[in-house]
Amino acid sequence: MSPDVDLTVPKPGRHALRDRLLALDSRLFEFAAERNWPFAEPVLPRLSRGANHGVLWCATAAAVAATRTPRARRAAARGLASLAVASLAINTLGKRSVRRPRPLLDPVPAARHLKRQPITTSFPSGHAASAAAFATGVALESPGWGAAVAPLAFSVVMSRVYTGVHFPSDVLAGAALGMGAAFAVRGLVPTRAQTGPPPRPRAEAPALPDGEGLVVVANRASGSAERMRVLHRELPAAELVECEPGEVEAELAKAAARARALGVCGGDGTVNAAAGVALRHGLPLAVLPGGTLNHFAHDLSVEDGRGLGRAVREGEAVRVDVGRFASGGLEGVFLNTLSLGVYPELVRERERWSHRIGAWPAEVLAVLRVLRTDRRPLRVELGGETHPLWLLFVGNCLYHRLALTPARRTDLADGQLDVRVVHGGRHPALRLLSAALAGPLPLPHSRVRSGGRQPDATRAGARVTRLRLTGIGAGTPLAYDGEVTDVAGELTVEKLPRALTVYRPLP
Repeated sequence: MSPDVDLTVPKPGRHALRDRLLALDSRLFEFAAERNWPFAEPVLPRLSRGANHGVLWCATAAAVAATRTPRARRAAARGLASLAVASLAINTLGKRSVRRPRPLLDPVPAARHLKRQPITTSFPSGHAASAAAFATGVALESPGWGAAVAPLAFSVVMSRVYTGVHFPSDVLAGAALGMGAAFAVRGLVPTRAQTGPPPRPRAEAPALPDGEGLVVVANRASGSAERMRVLHRELPAAELVECEPGEVEAELAKAAARARALGVCGGDGTVNAAAGVALRHGLPLAVLPGGTLNHFAHDLSVEDGRGLGRAVREGEAVRVDVGRFASGGLEGVFLNTLSLGVYPELVRERERWSHRIGAWPAEVLAVLRVLRTDRRPLRVELGGETHPLWLLFVGNCLYHRLALTPARRTDLADGQLDVRVVHGGRHPALRLLSAALAGPLPLPHSRVRSGGRQPDATRAGARVTRLRLTGIGAGTPLAYDGEVTDVAGELTVEKLPRALTVYRPLP
């Protein structure tokens, strides 16, 4: 045999492999075209047309949100956001990267053809991407609603092959891109399950199967009627009391005297009042969100009467930290935040206008009114040194900002006070505006110095268990959980670790 003869079989090149895959794709398309799909003819073409421009998914999102549960609304919003990201990726990159022609319609029965054939390139399928993105986004927020939407999404994906407008690989690639878009949205805006606090420390609380022994006081100004109806369906033997804002504390005290568990429905200020009563009487607290922001209830992962009702029936509860402050003869507790400086004035201005123009417009108006005034920074003594501060923020437990989401707490029993300051200095407007509108700022966790100024630092933070401020001027406003009062002289803030038992639906 001649040494110059090479009998090695050449390996298929990249183009040969591509050609084989395309040939397989074509055979699968022809196989699908030749098959009889029972009950598909009157359904799949209509679904395919209905999904044009996302109309089907917008209608589905509206139907899901119409159930009026917080989780359903979040699931619908996440589904639409995922769809928007997928559509943007398809139209800007996908269709322009691979200019694949549409399949020939010869093998497809005429009854399946769409009345108007698409004119864009075939790879990847935009309909499949939108369907997968919407269904995956919904499922990431609510697995139950995701399971309900999945058959519809799958039908839309299959309709694109059934009607002959896409090869199977087109819809597979589109579906993969859509799922990736949904996970990308989750990376930017974590789901409630990702940001919820851990189910600890578990607490002993009475299980009330039909709600007997639970007395719930609702602030009528918070629009609690519908929420209370849902809770009544869940706990028919619970005693429900609605009252005006000025009667809340008196009704809470009366309820505590006859209750095995104290319930409250209202905003953060109403919940704060209930927490104080529950602490004094040693009662577990059931919180039903009924205000505008509901920071504590949402950080607790209590969304509505259904979840709260299950927790009360089964005695599911945890212990949470409470903050306490004292100044002169004034004492109080806070579940969320306490602040000095510009923020209490913003709260006062917001409350003055919110009932007239709404909460968020009132927030913006309050910022503008406070910042236009000629003001000087608050001066407080820390460690014997006087410091100018535009803002002092104290959080009950550490606040985190997760990607694009507002700051939230992932642990309500970490034993820490989250102390953050905006130091005095020139041109404070931008810092104060961000502090007022963004809420708890994600400040650097450098230690707040006990002596000496920090001329180069505008913001700083620390984690402590106790804080003492002196030299506070008379009439200085202090805000806590949305309420405002005046303090003077010395202010002491301390932590009460795991002091309050609250009902919480556990995973």
